[in-house]
Amino acid sequence: MHRIGLTLALLLTTLAPLRAQTPHPSFELLTHRMDVDVDGAPNAYGPPGSNTLDDLRDAHYRARAGAEIVGYLTDDDDPSVPILQGPNDPCPGLYISQTAFTDPARTDPRDVLRYVDATKINYVVLGNAARRRGARLGDFVAVYSKRTHRSVFAIVGDSGNPSGDEGSLHLLQDLGYPFHNGTDDAVEDPEIVIRFYPRSNTRQLFFRTQAALDDAATQLGLNKSFPAPRASK
Repeated sequence: MHRIGLTLALLLTTLAPLRAQTPHPSFELLTHRMDVDVDGAPNAYGPPGSNTLDDLRDAHYRARAGAEIVGYLTDDDDPSVPILQGPNDPCPGLYISQTAFTDPARTDPRDVLRYVDATKINYVVLGNAARRRGARLGDFVAVYSKRTHRSVFAIVGDSGNPSGDEGSLHLLQDLGYPFHNGTDDAVEDPEIVIRFYPRSNTRQLFFRTQAALDDAATQLGLNKSFPAPRASK
């Protein structure tokens, strides 16, 4: 009996690393283009004439004038009145730009730090195709550029664009694109691949730095490697 127990213990010890190496379920989507999302950055939007990262037009749903404002916080009683950052916020006088994914530890909507900062964190926007396949806000993703051949970790940090063809400014910069704002810059060709890892962030971890996000994804055993491009004949 002792020998059987010892054999079972050795078997479990042998199988443990194999279980740890089991790949997390994933799926990939090729974007048609990728627009720059600056939502969540303290200097994303502000009163006309302000030095900000994007035009107020782009804060509306799908950048349509007259559509619902989704890029910054507005007054509950009058959605046409923006909420301004206070004197102790990062950019006093500018608008409080929001993202769909938020820090669960910060519940005040007027807290600028509640939102994912597009200038510090790689994130993608949750589109309908990814949602139908199980992706959710906060999930980890790996993103690859066929042009620059760079791959990075990111999270699903925002919503509001059914196509999902949108990513944070930091993401595009991390992939090697020389972008500076959300006004003039965009990837206009279908060259960005997003690998979604559904239910990979069930604890809804929130990240202040890209290094912390990268470390968490690595600890989970997620993979940001993509097949090498085929050599042209």
